[in-house]
Amino acid sequence: MDAVIEQRLASEVPLVGQVSGYIVAAGGKRLRPALLLLMCGALECGHEQRLNLAAVVEFIHTATLLHDDVVDESTLRRGRPTANQAFGNPASVLVGDFLYSRAFQMMVLAQNMRVMQVLSEATNVIAEGEVQQLVNMHDASLTEAQYLYVIRSKTAKLFEASARLAAILAGSDEATEASCAQYGQALGTAFQIIDDVLDYDGEVAQMGKNLGDDLREGKVTLPLIVAMERSAAQERALIAHAIEEGGTDQLDAIMAIVRRTGAIDTTRLLAASEAERAIAALSGLPDNAHRQALIDLAAQLLVRRA
Repeated sequence: MDAVIEQRLASEVPLVGQVSGYIVAAGGKRLRPALLLLMCGALECGHEQRLNLAAVVEFIHTATLLHDDVVDESTLRRGRPTANQAFGNPASVLVGDFLYSRAFQMMVLAQNMRVMQVLSEATNVIAEGEVQQLVNMHDASLTEAQYLYVIRSKTAKLFEASARLAAILAGSDEATEASCAQYGQALGTAFQIIDDVLDYDGEVAQMGKNLGDDLREGKVTLPLIVAMERSAAQERALIAHAIEEGGTDQLDAIMAIVRRTGAIDTTRLLAASEAERAIAALSGLPDNAHRQALIDLAAQLLVRRA
């Protein structure tokens, strides 16, 4: 898959290759393409398009990262300067557009309208989720339901699409396809919930990004929502002010409130519930090493520190 990515990043415009290569070479977990390939293995599918579509979902994900970092004014990702910090905002936005369009060029190669439908819908839902997150910025009244809507759109949707694509390539029946999609959605939801926990309970050296970035951006995540529900009026006012102003001056005090109220543990419990939902969705798949790897993947999300 990495060979496919390298080949398809080629462009006659040098800056395109520099920026896209910079962020792709930064590594990352390759979780979405790994999910597609593992699910293909679980379904005993060796379709020739699986590597191409795995690269497609990684390109779509990378494009969202380029755009996200510009919107969020992020400076650090995976332990080094973001692409917008290294090359500027205009280059990051435009190369993100290149990756989206290249992904659509590549998905046409599958010559499967169902593949096109799933990926075009996913890309649209991700964009809607990003816009909704922007609308929600600095809103201290955000509810858990509103939070979950955003993460299931902007993060879990591409996980869901990756798993569903494997079922489509395998020619699976509707019930199997639905189970694969459910696994992907639940896994993606758990992944994002843990990611949001780590913003208040992680270590910078392991995470490769700054603690408190979500708060600085005015982004309301579940640890803050739970902490506000359980804290005294004065503490709620402190958190609300930080959300509305997008400040980290009181980060240490807010992190102490988040921990004292049990918001970290409560949030991790929700992630565990989603991971269990993912594992349950695999019950009807063939019992093989790839299915076991998918089970292990869901379990490992709960103990990740970066």
